[in-house]
Parts: sequence; C-alpha cells; structure tokens
Amino acid sequence: MQTQTPTDILSENYRFLQEHVHSQVGIVIEGDKHYLFESRLSPIASQLGLSSVNDLCALLRATRETTLSRRIVEAMTTNETYFFRDPGHYEAIRNDLLPRLKQERADTRKMRFWSAASSTGQEAYSLAMMLLDQGLASWNLNILGTDFSSRMVERASAGTYQQIEVNRGLSAPLLIKHFRRAGVNWQLSDQVRNMAHFETIDLRKSLRALGPFDLVFCRNVLIYFDATTKLQILEQIHGTLFRGGWLLLGGAETAFGYEKWFEKRLTGNAVVYVAR
Repeated sequence: MQTQTPTDILSENYRFLQEHVHSQVGIVIEGDKHYLFESRLSPIASQLGLSSVNDLCALLRATRETTLSRRIVEAMTTNETYFFRDPGHYEAIRNDLLPRLKQERADTRKMRFWSAASSTGQEAYSLAMMLLDQGLASWNLNILGTDFSSRMVERASAGTYQQIEVNRGLSAPLLIKHFRRAGVNWQLSDQVRNMAHFETIDLRKSLRALGPFDLVFCRNVLIYFDATTKLQILEQIHGTLFRGGWLLLGGAETAFGYEKWFEKRLTGNAVVYVAR
C-alpha cells in the first residue's frame, strides 16, 4: 500500500480545490491533476509561511478570505499564449475580414475587436500590429482584452515582454518596428499599446454590454468549462457581435450547439464562426 507523504494533497482537499475553482471561475479540473495543484499552489503556501497545500486548504476553509481565494483561483487558470498564435486566423482576418470591413465602414472608419481570454496580451497586440501594417493607423480602432486574472491584465497593460516571449511567433521586422529595448526585456511602442486596453472579467457573467464587436477571439478557453457553461458563453459572445461578425476559437475547440447563433465557415486555412 502506498504511503502518503506530508506534502501530498489529501483526497478531501483535492476535491475541495476542484469544487472551489469550479464554483469561482467555472473551470473544470478533471482526473488526476494533483501535480497541477501542487506546482501552482505550493508557492502560495510557501509565501504565506505554510508547509503544504493541505495547510493552504485549511486556511481557506477557516477564513474564506476573498484575496486568498482569488490568488488560488488565478494560479489555477492557464495563461499560455504567444504572438500570432494560429497564423491561419490572422491570414483570414487580413485576406477576408478586413477588406470587407474597410468597404462597409468607409464612412465611420471604425472597428472594434475583443480578445476574450487575453492572458499577457500577445493576442490583442498581434492584432494591433497587423491592423497598423494594413494601413489602418488613421482609423478609429479599439481592441478590448479581458482575462479573469488581474495579474495577467496588469502584465498585458504594461506591454513589456521577456526575450523568450518575443521569440515566440514574432518576426524580427515586427520586433524592430514595434518594440524597443528595456533592459533585458522588450517594451511595446505606445502606438500599439494605446490601441488596446485590458480589463478583468468573468466570462460566465453577462457580456452583451461589452459589444458590439466585429471580431471576438475566444481561443483555447472554452475547453476548460463544462458543456452548459460553454453554451452560455457562446450565447453571450453572440450577443456582443455585429451580424456577420467573427468568432475565432482554438484549434482543438468546437462550438458544439452553436448552430442557432453561428454559421461555421472555412476561410483559407482557418475555421471561423460567423454570427447569424
């Protein structure tokens, strides 16, 4: 029989953490993900002078302290992103969506976009750089980036990236054009930064007031929600889009049950969901 070391997460605490994360942000953590809780929550326990994640659970149970609860939940959210992720999406925007919007919006010269799980901001800023390179600098362009994590929103707003981050997906010409050295890091230009603003948001809440948008990125986030919550989020996103606006999902995601709100289309190498 296996013995449990003092640092192993007790089964009741594992279930408690699963339920807590789901209740707070809607994320479903299935199966055996003890390593995930250990790797992400052990630093918080250490910072608080606690010896284990079990002690952290005991503290949260005893106090239900809001700041601690949010720290735990934010630590469990996935923040993987990089510049120009899924290049086919950006090609579809460049070759299909933008030419149409330029024609339709010739009078107002206004476009709005939303990065719904913006993490550290690379998705929103990739779009901003592309819009500038498409000759739209004189247009009224607005990009909203949202994330559940206030820490991620703060990082995105700063527009400062490490060398390893600019190495992922960002070409040398774009790096030279839109960034400057800031010590060992890279600082995004004010022109690009000013095109985007970032806010904290829970995607399970009412979203309609955020719109209307021409395009919504909601990539690699729906996979973390249960089926009911996914549909609720899809309905809310549909309510933020202009008719004919685009929803872009991650490569491993599908908008199951989307048919009443979106039409699925193949544009170049990209699958897009067009608001009905």
